[in-house]
Amino acid sequence: MAKVMPQTCYLVLLVLLVGKSVYGADQEIGTYELKRGDFSVRITNFGATVLSVILPDKNGKLDDVVLGFETLDDYKNDSTYFGALVGRVANRIGGAHFSLDGVQYNLSANDHGNTLHGGAKGFSDVIWTVQSHKPDSHLTLTYNSYDGEQGFPGNLSVMVTYLLIGTNKLALKMEAKPLNKATPVNLASHTYWNLGGQNSGSIMSHTIQLLASKITPVNDQLIPTGQIVPVQGTPYDFLQPREIGSEFNQLPGGYDINYVLDNTGSAHLKKAAVVKDGKSGRKMELWTNKPGLQFYTSNMLHDVKGKGGFIYKQHAAIALETQGFPDSVNHPNFPSQIVNPGETYEHVMVYRFTAN
Repeated sequence: MAKVMPQTCYLVLLVLLVGKSVYGADQEIGTYELKRGDFSVRITNFGATVLSVILPDKNGKLDDVVLGFETLDDYKNDSTYFGALVGRVANRIGGAHFSLDGVQYNLSANDHGNTLHGGAKGFSDVIWTVQSHKPDSHLTLTYNSYDGEQGFPGNLSVMVTYLLIGTNKLALKMEAKPLNKATPVNLASHTYWNLGGQNSGSIMSHTIQLLASKITPVNDQLIPTGQIVPVQGTPYDFLQPREIGSEFNQLPGGYDINYVLDNTGSAHLKKAAVVKDGKSGRKMELWTNKPGLQFYTSNMLHDVKGKGGFIYKQHAAIALETQGFPDSVNHPNFPSQIVNPGETYEHVMVYRFTAN
């Protein structure tokens, strides 16, 4: 968002109160609501970021179940990626480089010598263009990534649609088309979920089921080793539902690992995760067409001031980022993320929310 001139400061207040748009010197940043009944989602075109998801609990009480900030300005200085659409390549690329067709590409190194979520200014830090918005249906945003942006090759046309389906279902469809060069693409939604409500504290007592029999282990910089190993008999085994915190004593740092999703035999989408909060009765189910899922328990969240002034502490939420495998560009045994001109990258996520 460009710097707002004093005479237009009142527009900033409108953004926060009623979701209107605010104009900066270069482009427009706004908030856009999707709503059906008691279920509503707010999104900004800055970073294609999810600002809120409001839905009822078992007693009909409405709560916002995603973490975030009080103002749009806070998102511009964010290092947590609250609600963001991350890319061009989500997760980590080891050593901030890769080779493709005999050319080495050196990337923006923003994480201890590695590339995280597309670099220092990835897709979460740019202004997207609103292509279409229908409040009871969908929001479609587009972004044109240029050749060499954060070191990645080729021009890339990107589109994301947030779509309401039926009752209390939210779908995301991410598409990307290389225009002139082959390039890696791995888009992900980095929403932080707490089904008890964004200001309810720890997610340790949430139960989770991850439909994944294997993980891709990492080194001390969270870069995959290239191995694919079974979860059975380890603290990573969530094939049967259990409390997130039930084996934290064996993982003092918490969870931040890519799960290899099982092939459920579905022709299109496979079920990836089921999360429940006993107190509110809320349940979230997630389906995707991607092979991996990053399960993250907000290990690096420390006393961040969020919505309503609430202080988010470590393990205040979980992120469930469906994705290609991290650092795939440097591991030939991982599913390829290279997309060629004439091809279309597609990533679909579907959330279903219930409460009982």
